[in-house]
Amino acid sequence: MPRPDPSPARRRWSNGLAGLLLLAIGLTSGCNATPLRPADFSGHTPIVRVLILPNRSQVTVTADVPPTAKLLGDIETRHVDLSPGVPVKLTLTARGWMLGSATIKRPTELTLLPAVEGSVRIDGHAYRGRFRFVPRPSPSAVSAGGSLPFDVVNDVDVENYLRGVVAGEMPPDFALAAYEAQAVVARTYALYVANTAGPAARYDLFADERSQMYGGLSGESAKALQAVDATAGLVVAYGKPDHERIFKAYYSSCCGGRGQSATDAFGDPPIPPLAAQACGSMCAASPSYNWPPIVVSKAELARRIHHWGQVHNRPARDLTTVRRVEVSAVNSVGRPVRFTITDANGRRFTLTGEEFRSAVNTDAPPKLRLPSSLFRPDDRGDSVAFDDGHGRGHGVGMCQYCAQARAERGADYKQIVTAAFPAAVILRAY
Repeated sequence: MPRPDPSPARRRWSNGLAGLLLLAIGLTSGCNATPLRPADFSGHTPIVRVLILPNRSQVTVTADVPPTAKLLGDIETRHVDLSPGVPVKLTLTARGWMLGSATIKRPTELTLLPAVEGSVRIDGHAYRGRFRFVPRPSPSAVSAGGSLPFDVVNDVDVENYLRGVVAGEMPPDFALAAYEAQAVVARTYALYVANTAGPAARYDLFADERSQMYGGLSGESAKALQAVDATAGLVVAYGKPDHERIFKAYYSSCCGGRGQSATDAFGDPPIPPLAAQACGSMCAASPSYNWPPIVVSKAELARRIHHWGQVHNRPARDLTTVRRVEVSAVNSVGRPVRFTITDANGRRFTLTGEEFRSAVNTDAPPKLRLPSSLFRPDDRGDSVAFDDGHGRGHGVGMCQYCAQARAERGADYKQIVTAAFPAAVILRAY
């Protein structure tokens, strides 16, 4: 599910003279320093850059039709002679790229352009769009074979990206209207993040829950394709009429009946569409609407929180013991949004709900991870029990199980989206 990733603004467009001119205007005028208006896309379907394989020493490339390749800075592309359907290894050395028995000189960014959409597979997985193999900056180590690490980035237009996202984010039995709502929200999220990635960023989005679950061609489904096509170009926006701007349209699996604001969860500026909401038992069909107590010893809890503090350079790095854990603030709908840990010396460490969940889940086995920050801590002597737990995910924005419940009650995707984001509207970006 989407997670916060604030960064300086950047605008990018798909190929086309008008789009390139608008890009130049935006970069020189500084008008891209705030979230984009839907009208700013001017009819062009944007490209997003998705990190699909990070920090690899090698990958296999399989092409049904031989692709072409281009090194960063080159004008012309070159034909890559690959036998159809035969996997070959791609590695990077100080002398350049090795693709099977062929050498592509210069160890700079390499782009593979498929001759036919989806005809190239990386490590057995097919994706739409093209692939960039990006050397990692200042590699700390070289493998035993002399290869250098690199990232694999899929550059793909946002509509084709969504075809590989929507099915990965929604249960297969959910209604089409819920899928359509997911497509609108996921499109908005992707465009917002892609246009605030910053000029130094090598990619915009992760292919997992740090951004959105993206499975490429293999992650597509007929229902997802239908939902994306039915809502093509539509985004959710907020603001005065004719001045609406897209925003970071968060969503999660199940809010547990009581959501939280993006401000409380992630420190985002407050706006009405991302305020806390209560839905009661609307999402009760989720297996995570209620979850059983999770018990962690105080010694283990201290270790996890201390480690989290060290990694994130937060005051919690000084925590050595846990005396008690308590809710120190709740929001307008009764969801805990701050937790305070008191140590044996009486020192107090306060974390937001999402920070605390992340800290408690550090190194935790999957089945013993806190699904959400909606729970009640209960002191049990040498341990803490997280009781009365509800929901899965951060609970900001659209609750997917609430979306499904609304669809089952006859709501269309527009009603689902605007219910999830009060005061927002759905507009066409391109």
